[in-house]
Amino acid sequence: MQPLPPEEARRDGAEDAQWSRPECQAWTGTLLLGTCLLYCARVSMPVCTVSMSQDFGWNKKEAGIVLSSFFWGYCLTQVVGGHLGDRIGGEKVIVLSASAWGFITAATPLLAHLSSAHLVFMTFSRILTGLLQGVYFPALTSLLSQKVRESERAFTYSAVGAGSQFGSHPGLGRLGARPAGVQAHQSSLETAFPKALRLGWVFNVVPWLVAIPASLFSGFLSDHLINQGYRTIAVRKFMQVMGLGLSSVFALCLGHTSSFCKSVVFASASIGLQTFNHSGISVNIQDLAPSCAGFLFGVANTAGALADCPGALGPPAPSAAGVVGVCLGGYLIETTGSWTSMFNLVAAVSSLGLCTFLLFGEAQRVDLSPTHEDL
Repeated sequence: MQPLPPEEARRDGAEDAQWSRPECQAWTGTLLLGTCLLYCARVSMPVCTVSMSQDFGWNKKEAGIVLSSFFWGYCLTQVVGGHLGDRIGGEKVIVLSASAWGFITAATPLLAHLSSAHLVFMTFSRILTGLLQGVYFPALTSLLSQKVRESERAFTYSAVGAGSQFGSHPGLGRLGARPAGVQAHQSSLETAFPKALRLGWVFNVVPWLVAIPASLFSGFLSDHLINQGYRTIAVRKFMQVMGLGLSSVFALCLGHTSSFCKSVVFASASIGLQTFNHSGISVNIQDLAPSCAGFLFGVANTAGALADCPGALGPPAPSAAGVVGVCLGGYLIETTGSWTSMFNLVAAVSSLGLCTFLLFGEAQRVDLSPTHEDL
């Protein structure tokens, strides 16, 4: 019997390492819970900042330092986390990092009262939490790209990604229930959006609840279309048309209405459709190079965390609200006195990203052989 060519041998080995259907279901549930806990820990500080500011005498600038410090760390470990996931296994990276940031989160009350330097200790703990949580999604991408069959990849990633909505909307509801004047991200009653302040929790919670079934549906639809014979790249681009194109249309509508009910509908449609990105460009990285998908996702997510506009890529998302995008959005709102310019910016950035992907997006695997199979 002749030995298999190296390329076929690698493919067979990769298929043998993939999860069976029961294993995939168990891992999906476990990782969904992990994503949920990740976001619960992430939104805990915004929820507590108001009370901590009152207890420790922080002004808005100092509270902003504590809140933004998370992303100082978050941007630094994306590439490292993806590379480690590709080399030693994403599950190992996730377990080790989760144990560390979980301990820091549990110890936060102790750190806050460890000394009189409350601001210094809390800022340091948030930076460290960001460093540790920054490895999660790149390592997750690496794990799923190596363990999940191509025919189940979009639904699995979308299901796990839905944990961000499960973990975020309780905290967002708490923030929305407070008077707008004491929320960390709002400077005055005049700039609050939407205007129905007492129903702010509805606006903060309902769209994220809608995003959960939308995310699951997008994954199911993507895998179904591919299994029906549609080209992978065509499906990925269709998902991006929904996730960036159509969602930006509803974002524009959101910026041109004063009706609270319409605002909730438009926001729900926009945020729900943004979850289609999970079955588009997020999974496309796994199509291209499963063996180094974690590293590539880390590079892309670092760029997103630095430059993304709030909401342009979905939930309080893997890439989070970008540093540049937040500053630019805040400048536009302060300059124009209207949220319309903010939503116009979101739509413009989304449209630019969509056009780029439609023009240059591919789904040919490039990490095994110079001979590519056109999907």
